[in-house]
Amino acid sequence: MLQAVSNAFKLPDLRKKIVFTIIVLVIYRFAAHVPIPGVNLEAMRAMFQANQLLGLLDMFSGGAMSNFSVMALGVYPYITAQIVLQLLTPIVPFLERLSKEGEAGRDKINQFTMLLTIPLAILHGLGQASLLAQSSTAAGPAISNFGFRAGTWLPTLSTLLTLTAGTMLAIWMGKLIDDDGIGNGISLIIFGGIISGIPQRLAQMAVTSPWSILVFLVITAVTVVGIVLVHEGQRRVPVHYAKRVRGNRIYGGQSTHVPLQVNSAGMIPLIFAVSIMMLPGIVSSYFVNSGTAWVARVAGAISSMFSTTGAFYWILYFVLVVAFTYFYTDVIFQQQDLPETLRRQGGFVPGIRPGARTAEYLQGVVRRITLVGALFLGIIAILPILVQAVTGTQGMLITSTGLLIVVGVVLDTMKQLEAQLMMRHYEGFIRRMR
Repeated sequence: MLQAVSNAFKLPDLRKKIVFTIIVLVIYRFAAHVPIPGVNLEAMRAMFQANQLLGLLDMFSGGAMSNFSVMALGVYPYITAQIVLQLLTPIVPFLERLSKEGEAGRDKINQFTMLLTIPLAILHGLGQASLLAQSSTAAGPAISNFGFRAGTWLPTLSTLLTLTAGTMLAIWMGKLIDDDGIGNGISLIIFGGIISGIPQRLAQMAVTSPWSILVFLVITAVTVVGIVLVHEGQRRVPVHYAKRVRGNRIYGGQSTHVPLQVNSAGMIPLIFAVSIMMLPGIVSSYFVNSGTAWVARVAGAISSMFSTTGAFYWILYFVLVVAFTYFYTDVIFQQQDLPETLRRQGGFVPGIRPGARTAEYLQGVVRRITLVGALFLGIIAILPILVQAVTGTQGMLITSTGLLIVVGVVLDTMKQLEAQLMMRHYEGFIRRMR
């Protein structure tokens, strides 16, 4: 890996792409520290220390939510819009037709994603700011002058517009990296936010319990190895292509394989699961201080039930992650339509009749190998509580979900970098041959 990076810096065009990517990420990190007016930073920090449910949103915003900066929403609304449209594609005939129209269809779906991002960003901003405005700590309310009361309309509107503009700016920066940099821009923005908090966590661990640094480094290393193995793990289904004669030329007749990923769902199941787990706690927080006694009691019971300190939360979290892994994998498999693609290309699995039998066979293989990926994602989800039970300390060097993102982004970026190096090596070889 280090050799690939060294070789990339020797090539002027690749070096330019890498430097451009770093500059965009640095600008984003500066913007993530520009707070919105009316924010009590001391109260915000106290809230995030006491509520782990806000951790995922803070992670997707690159740490900007804990400061409630102009980038507080990060790219989370855009990711939500992508997931919504991806789930609607096999259901809505118009979107399904667009997905089969090649580059033009994908561009149209991307436009719909951007349009859907705007109202989602407004809704996310409204929900988060309302929750922060109603929450109060010893340092006071986290955000003031927010709400639909007399005298607060203008500050509320400006806050929502600022948060939405910050999301669109973050997406634009990600697109810049896609066009002129190296790697996936949106993923790299999230990646930069996750690793930016490592020095602070190391300093906190060094002050509180220095020995815990070694423990967490070992746990992190073991987790990284497991993530790489599962991320790169695949079942290779052999495929033969029938010979076809066209004129004097013979096509096909070769053997290859179809790689089926052990974890083709990525981290999407974790996003689904944690979103559902957060919803009851957020809704109940609005009614905890209700004037009606039974409403307050029910809200308090729900709030304690979905507290991260209880066993019920982590058991349900594990079950939801496993269930959503199977659900999302099935959705992806149906959209790929591998059996039909093989049939059109004259390919077949040895011993399996093309058509419905091939679809059943591949579906069975996918569901069997998904069990490994689903259980692994479930363990990744509950890893914080397992680490706390073993070490007796709270927090991790990098959250397990964050670690999954970091490893995935690094592997994807290195693959793109190696592809760029191979392409340039091949071009250099052609020039030498000429």
